[in-house]
Amino acid sequence: MNRQVIRIERVSPRKGVVEEPDFTSKGYRLGDPAHGKHKHHAEHTVYVKTLDEAGALIEEGFSLWMGAKGKRASLIAPKSLRMVRSGDANIS
Repeated sequence: MNRQVIRIERVSPRKGVVEEPDFTSKGYRLGDPAHGKHKHHAEHTVYVKTLDEAGALIEEGFSLWMGAKGKRASLIAPKSLRMVRSGDANIS
């Protein structure tokens, strides 16, 4: 059974800030690990339309751009992200 990704969050969120995956007109923004220390450059950005697609790429090592209202988005490493899937017991 394939459970849908309904939320992606930081494992250790910054205090007082609720960050969400950065969604642009092109979709959710991710950094391609194939580009190493340059994955944060715009030309290496990968866009996907759904959280499921983003979740699949995060599992492959892609980083996710996340931001909060009034805060600039930052690139978060996959080891610092947690995916919440439909049917998870602790959905809040």
